[in-house]
Amino acid sequence: MATKPTPRPGRAVRGSTTGRPLMAALDLLGRRWSLRILWELRDGPLGARRLLAEIDGLSSSVLYDRLRELQDAALVEQGDDDAYRLSEIGESLGSALQPLDGWAQDWSRRLD
Repeated sequence: MATKPTPRPGRAVRGSTTGRPLMAALDLLGRRWSLRILWELRDGPLGARRLLAEIDGLSSSVLYDRLRELQDAALVEQGDDDAYRLSEIGESLGSALQPLDGWAQDWSRRLD
């Protein structure tokens, strides 16, 4: 089965024929399990087996697809020890998402 190309700025992605950087990022991060994998890597490197153990319901084939996409997008790196870790730009994603988290918290309170 052929996989979709990794979303990148400048390429057409879901919702944007122009491949605007924000739309490419949302396409990549919106893929099932992508954010969860990045979340699990926030505290340091993990091997594939550990990631599978930490993420209930994630199949190994999807894990490797997502890791490949996240590596292609330069958010994740694989070390000589075969463990996966966030790259520098991957680590910066956490601080970029903090304002969105604040917004989501406010939105949640308003719905209660």
